Amino acid sequence: MSPDDAVTTASPHLYREITRAEWARLAPGVSQPLSETEVVQIRGLGDRLDLTEVREVYLPLSRMLSLYAENTKRLGAETASFLQEADTTTPFVVGVAGSVAVGKSTIARLLRELMSRWPGTPRVELVTTDGFLYPNAELERRGIMHRKGFPESYDRRALVEFLTEVKSGATEVRAPFYSHLRYDIVPDTHVTVRRPDVVIVEGLNVLQPPPSPHEVAVSDLFDFSIYVDADAEHITSWFLNRFLALKSGAFSNPNSYFRVYADLTDEEAVERALGFWNEINLPNLEENVLPTKHRATLVLRKAADHTVESVQLRKL
Repeated sequence: MSPDDAVTTASPHLYREITRAEWARLAPGVSQPLSETEVVQIRGLGDRLDLTEVREVYLPLSRMLSLYAENTKRLGAETASFLQEADTTTPFVVGVAGSVAVGKSTIARLLRELMSRWPGTPRVELVTTDGFLYPNAELERRGIMHRKGFPESYDRRALVEFLTEVKSGATEVRAPFYSHLRYDIVPDTHVTVRRPDVVIVEGLNVLQPPPSPHEVAVSDLFDFSIYVDADAEHITSWFLNRFLALKSGAFSNPNSYFRVYADLTDEEAVERALGFWNEINLPNLEENVLPTKHRATLVLRKAADHTVESVQLRKL
């Protein structure tokens, strides 16, 4: 057994195991700030997200995150006072990790909306690590276009520098913008973060350890991290269903990078999607994404229908 295996095996002892029913009991008394229309707008393709799921799972989570953020800010102010310095408390950073098609983007968008409704964290920004993928031309030059989404396809140094600026309290920090329609970075276009209360960073590999002991990990700059977990067989099904939905929707856009797949039959589309899953996304999940689960502060475990069935919270 390697040291990494030992850590992964022992990790459940580091967490509180909370059933869905136990977690849902934290919801009474917390008002529902979102309408059904807003939830539908937040929901991603194939995700099951309704007002019940928001009330029983994500409202308590957003409240807990806000408490962590408020107490981190308070600790920063008290530390500054102790050091007889001006209070320079910086944004609270939340990482959201998990497989392709597991629903992490929906969760990140939902948490942004919910946390922004709490009094202590009114300004919440969301940044996805897609913007830190190397442009397609660079991936082609490196011969790794077929490994897009794997750790080596990201400009990890640029992401670390971005988060370092955010955590240092910079007035304005810009991240590259990624277009899913074009499947590429859009030149001279940026996402601008202006010293918010909270920054949510969503991506496949945000919990990856650093390449060497002398480098900073992206997760070193997180104050809290969430891993969205599910059985691989369930994620496979969600990926296939999403691909079929995109085939009849976004892929039909003449400007879509994936326009070539719009005219496939459903059987052909499933075959092509299974190829993508088995050759790219499943190996990436098994080799790079899933092994980072034990690094998360909190794990949301999903059932086959996309609902959260249990929560693991790292013990303080």
